[in-house]
Amino acid sequence: MISNPIGIMVDSLKLGLRDGLRKAKDMGADGVQIYAVSGEMDPANLTPQARKELKAYIESLGLHISALCGDLGGHGFQDREANAAKVEKSKRILDLAVELGTNVVTTHIGVVPQEKSDGVYQTMLEACEELGVYASKLGAFFAVETGPETAAHLKSFLDNLSTKGVSVNFDPANMVMVTGDDPVQGVYTLRDYIVHTHVKDGIRLREVDPREVYGALGYKPMSHEAIAEEAAAGSSYRELALGEGGVDFDRYFAALQDIGYKGYLTIEREVGDQPEADIAKAIAFIQKYK
Repeated sequence: MISNPIGIMVDSLKLGLRDGLRKAKDMGADGVQIYAVSGEMDPANLTPQARKELKAYIESLGLHISALCGDLGGHGFQDREANAAKVEKSKRILDLAVELGTNVVTTHIGVVPQEKSDGVYQTMLEACEELGVYASKLGAFFAVETGPETAAHLKSFLDNLSTKGVSVNFDPANMVMVTGDDPVQGVYTLRDYIVHTHVKDGIRLREVDPREVYGALGYKPMSHEAIAEEAAAGSSYRELALGEGGVDFDRYFAALQDIGYKGYLTIEREVGDQPEADIAKAIAFIQKYK
């Protein structure tokens, strides 16, 4: 039996922010995850008054924010020349998260190279160290989403940092679809770092270089549209409704309970033309375990 709160990625509902918040509440969610990168949720576009009003509105619905999503795209933090601006914006997203009442910002940092001697590895490490120290001072976490590398390799990267301010947003489907890694074992491997999770399912159809999916410096990535098409009906992997893919949720939820994870199970649905129906089914799927 699980007792974790259930969250919904508001953007998965494909509605405006406030419509999405109301819909999430109507669907029975305890909390929501919100993208905070561009548009009205870009920290640069939110005045202090607007932040107070948004926080009050979310609280009036009886919702909490499970996390903000601060994924800046591109190659994550692989490009040293781009990192100064990306790190600065990530800090502003962390500030916004704390003001809105959450201490988690999730992101993709880019595919971590295999060798520590790789210059890109060191560039990513330096950016994450700076962000981890900053997050820790706020009592917050900059949470790396699983998927581009195995759990063991991600742990080895995080172990090189001086702070747990950089932690993990665990997405089991990404691991199944891209690296073929076992998410159940991944929970145990990353147990000291997990601060937020996504509930998503999918299958891997063939081995794929993670750089094809997530991009890398000097390696042409898929466009956002191509990634969405691949997830829906591609030849490498496919995102599916909960229980229809390769994630063993009986063992996965049991593993989360075993490590004492008390945080959100946040539903993310990146494909499909009936997101509301899919998310309603996902809530019902999770509630079977409660």
